[in-house]
Parts: sequence; structure tokens; C-alpha cells
Amino acid sequence: MLRAKATTTSRALLPARHQLLKRLRTNRTLRTSAVRLNGGGAPFDPKAIERAEDEVDVCIVGGGPAGLSAAIRLKQLEREKGNEIRVVVLEKGSEIGSHVLSGAVIEPRALDELLPEWRSMADHPLTQPATSSKMLFLTKNMSLPIPHPPQMGNKGNYIVSLSQFTRWLAQVAENEYGVEIYPGFAGAQLLLSDTADATDNWGRRVRSVRGVVTNEVGLTKEFRMKGSFEPGMAFRAKVTLLAEGAHGSLAKQAIQHYDLRREAEPQTYAIGLKEVWRVDPSQYKAGTVQHFLGWPLDSQTYGGGWVYHMDDGLVSLGLVVALDYKNPYMSPYRELQKMKHHPFFRALLEGGERVGYGARALTEGGYQSLPKLAFPGGALLGCSAGVVNIAKIKGTHNAMKSGMLAAESAWEAVQKKNAEAAEAEAEEGAEEKPTDMTGYDTAFHNSWVRDDLYEVRNLRPSFGTQLGIWGGIIYSGIDSLLLKGRVPWTFKHHRPANAADAMTDGTSSLDSSLTERAEKHTPIEYPPFEPPLSTDLMTSVALTGTNHAEDQPVHLRVVKTRDFVRATQGLNGDGATVNAAVGAGVGAVRAEAEVGAATEADVEEERRRREEHVRVNVGEYAGLLERACPAGVYEYVDVEGEGSSEGTWNGKKLVINSQNCIHCKLCDIKVPTQDITWTVPEGSGGPKYTVT
Repeated sequence: MLRAKATTTSRALLPARHQLLKRLRTNRTLRTSAVRLNGGGAPFDPKAIERAEDEVDVCIVGGGPAGLSAAIRLKQLEREKGNEIRVVVLEKGSEIGSHVLSGAVIEPRALDELLPEWRSMADHPLTQPATSSKMLFLTKNMSLPIPHPPQMGNKGNYIVSLSQFTRWLAQVAENEYGVEIYPGFAGAQLLLSDTADATDNWGRRVRSVRGVVTNEVGLTKEFRMKGSFEPGMAFRAKVTLLAEGAHGSLAKQAIQHYDLRREAEPQTYAIGLKEVWRVDPSQYKAGTVQHFLGWPLDSQTYGGGWVYHMDDGLVSLGLVVALDYKNPYMSPYRELQKMKHHPFFRALLEGGERVGYGARALTEGGYQSLPKLAFPGGALLGCSAGVVNIAKIKGTHNAMKSGMLAAESAWEAVQKKNAEAAEAEAEEGAEEKPTDMTGYDTAFHNSWVRDDLYEVRNLRPSFGTQLGIWGGIIYSGIDSLLLKGRVPWTFKHHRPANAADAMTDGTSSLDSSLTERAEKHTPIEYPPFEPPLSTDLMTSVALTGTNHAEDQPVHLRVVKTRDFVRATQGLNGDGATVNAAVGAGVGAVRAEAEVGAATEADVEEERRRREEHVRVNVGEYAGLLERACPAGVYEYVDVEGEGSSEGTWNGKKLVINSQNCIHCKLCDIKVPTQDITWTVPEGSGGPKYTVT
């Protein structure tokens, strides 16, 4: 989080940036950073940066279904009530939808409320209704029909590419309602008030959120400025809505800073891996929805597969693996490839062509893992809050509704703030008050979203007992068919056998603490790949269109989130030092030391953190991230010669191939040491999903 003025970044190939810069140059004076004029090669000095600013009423971070629904609803209220409101959506992807991935079957309840006439709108992508729903239990060679919970019925639902749905929703927001959408703008830090001007949910005096700052552009891997350097831009906002999806980087900062999980269960996660195939016409059954339990996962691992027959001869298939899995030798990617060797999938895919691949973390915690949704100056929306109904295997409807509810509260908060500002003009010296969004928290818990999550709150935790998948199936069957959540108890999520292993702060992952040491397991022997049915990882990653500039700061920081927040806020000591390079490598921190933003002690601590990461993750967990990451980002490689200044252990060092990253967030969630903090790279980097 930063205390900052505010800034504009320009990217050569992003029209949205050019449009914004042109408008800013027309309407206000931009201040140019002195350090930018010094040319390339100089260390980045956060104190010397002057940022161009833009003031908005509501800044929404994340151009997914939740953020776009909030934006549309705000502009609808503008039309209904007559007061103009400026709404800006910042999206880190190169275009809307390029970072969006889901199954996906959409329940249109929220869409019906937001856009009642959507069925008559041109080019809407909900063209394939679900026609049937089945659940199958897989053994190694058989697929056995089993009853599915009533929540998994799909009458009235639609099979879509969520990426395409999101792009359509963005077109509606821009063309019909005048929402300003800026792709390629990666929200990097929360912009905080200079002083503690607000009271949080727990009665503490805290600094309020006053907007966001986007990422710097044109830094080298070692935090030196290129000739093309541009400071990040600050968007000052009366209300900041975080709609980044599961485990968002700014949401983590807000949760940490305002202790939003104090009264909630820890969030739990899964990784969803997806492929899209164009199948042989003889295998295509438009509208068919199938879900799978059992093989290839073992009885102690929660998860399952899906097959959705989309429009135009395409089939979406994939595997969800809960990230509380115990065996560090498991590879979710290899489990997906193995699943396709089953006779059911062989028959489906024979003669077909794979056209898409991707992966994304999703929330599983449900009702009991909901944090406080509002904080001074802003709120959490959609999967940033954790609104997936895991029994339905759907979350888009809840994400959209949460965005609509947040928009209604934001509208009221902005009108109140405008009235207060008018009074302050009349009274000299009156202090500007932070925006109060607590009405959103209340509205959410009075809405059908709360009811949707509450009814199924005990289903996912029921799989966490010693009875594993069988115990969960039995309890879930009774609860979903008969009890329907009308019971006086709410299960907690299971903890590790050794309570001391549990992660306790608001941003650490409970799932990571349930990973067992390698000594308790044997390596898993996966079957060889059988192209084109199953392929090696890099062949799949090529289908994502992922690209990052290689010579930019590593966005996968080797540092605990709480320490990252403290360092980048300047809270480690005198409050004046801001170490923007923390976790980015010894060379990057050393460059910051040259300008006084870090010390030699910080450089040594950076090296020590890397060494400790390798010692634990290689020595105790057999290099889990090498197998867990669905994009091949992490390697633990042998060190030649006398070693490396980056921090080595027992002849091994960590190599982060950040250019491969598909922004799934698995590493941040699953790493046993909880010392990978996912931050945003330069805007427009990452995957370019089109049919996911």
C-alpha cells in the first residue's frame, strides 16, 4: 500500500492508455518524474517518483463479472437518479476476458436482475442452454452413474466461455452505459490516507483507502530504470471496489491491513485446470453437462472432473483439485492428463483437436469463510470475497450480485460524501471523511447470495474428515436431499493434526499447512503422455498465449505477504523507508540500497529468505512447486561452482520462470512455507484466454 500522489503509465500498444493519457493531458497538468529524465540504468527510487493523478468517484479493480456488474449498476443508478458518477474499471489483462477462466455453466439469476432484456440484446454469448445434467463415479476403467445433489441441476442455465461472456459484458458497460474501462492497468498498491482517519470493524484507528496505484513500467529485473520508464498511475477514488478474483493481490493487502478475517474461518481453495476441445461431430451432444468423482484422485483428495458440451461443437473439460491435498508429489496437471486416459475420455476426444488450456485457483470455503466485506474507503466483491457455491460448482451468479449490491452501497456512499464535501467548502478547515461502505456488508447478508451459500455451508467441510470422500458423499447426500442446510451446526474447515502447523494470520493459507512432508509419501508414477490426447506441460502452456517481458521485476516475490505489505508501506521501523523490491531478488534489493530505500541488512535478509525457502521446500517437501504449478514457473536447479549470491541450500537454488505465469495464484496458496507473494506484473502481461 502506498501513500502517494498519483500517476499515469503509457503503453505503446494499448489504445486505452493512449485515450486516458490524451484526456489527462487535456484536462490537467501532468508532473514528470525527475528520475525518469535521468535515463536508463539508475536504481528505482520510490521517494523521488512524482505520479500523474486522476480523480474518480468509484475505482473498480478487476474487469470480471463482479467488477463489470458493479460498474453497470452504478451507471444505471446514475440514469435513474440523475446524479453523474464517474466509474473506472482497471483490468490487468491486455483486454477484458484475457485473464478469465472458468468451466463454465452460468445460472442467469443475477444477469436477469442486472439486464432484464439481455435475451433480446445483440451478440450475447449465452447461446447454449444446458439440456441435461449427470454425475458419474469413475474407476480406472468404468464410469458409473450416481445421483447428483439437487443444487447441481442445470435447468435454465447456460454453458458458456466465461472469457467471452465477460468481453460481452464489458461491451455493454462501455457502449450502453459509458463505463470507462482501461485494460493493461495493473492495480499494484492500495493508496492510503496520510493519517489514521477512520475506524475499522474492530474499533481501531486506521488509514482509509483512497484509491489505487498501478504498476511501474520500464523497470529491469534488478529494479533499474530503462529509458522507457514510466511511473505507475494513481487513481484517487471516493470508493475502491476490489474484484480481482480468488486470492487477489490488493484484496490480500486489504485483508491484512484491516484484519478482515478475524471472525471468519480461513479461506480454502482448489485449482481448476481446463481444456477446450473441438470434438468429432459424432461425440458432440450440445448442452450436455457431466460431473465426475473418483479416479484419478485418491479417496483422501477432494475434487472431481467435468465435461460441458458448449456451442459450436466445442467441449470444455477439466479437473478441480482441492489445494488441501496431502501428498507433495502430486501434480494437478499430470492428474488431468491421466484422467484423459480413461476410456470415457478416450472415446470423447478421439479424432478431436485441443484448442485451449488454462488454470485458475477458486475459492471453496463458502459461507463460513466470508471475511468482513467492507473496509474504510472500499469493499471486496465476487471471488475476492469468496462467493463460489461449491455444491453447485458455480459462482458467477453470486459474484455478479455481490457487485450489484456493492454498487448500490457505493452510490449512496458517494452521494453522502459529495454532500459532506459541499458542507466542508462552506466550513473552512473541515476534515474530509473516509467513505463508509458498511451498508454493503449488511445488504450482502440480507440477500439471496447469503442464502445460496448458507444452505450448502456444511457440504465441503464434510469431506475433510478421516472418512475422506466417502464420508463427504454420505453427509452431503443427506444434507442436500433432506436437511437442505436447516441444521443448527456449521462445520469448521479441518486443521492439520499438529495445530502448531496451522497458519494463523489473515493472508496465509490453511491449505498449505495441510501438506504433509515428503518422507510420508512415495513419488507418484504418472503414465507417459500420449499426444495429442495428453501432452507435456509446455505444449499446453503454449495454448494460453501467455507472455511477459522477460526483463522486468519478478512479480512472484519470495517473501511472506505480511512482510511484503510492511516493507512496501514503509512500516518496518521509522516509517520512511519503502523497499519496493522486497522479495524480488538480491540484485533488486541491492539496487534499492543504492538509493537508501533498503539497507545492507535488507540485502542479506533477501538472500537468507531464499536460502530458507530452498531448504524447507526441497529438503522437506521435495520441491512441491515444480509439480504443483500448472505453468512450469518454478524450478530447483543444481548450482554450479561455488554457489549463488541469491541464496542456495545443499547445492540447489530456486529459479522462477515468471514469464510462464498464467496468474492462477496456486503458488501463493499452496507453498508450504507461505513465502511466495503473488504481485501484479506490468499491465497486459499474462495469458490471453479467448475460449475459456
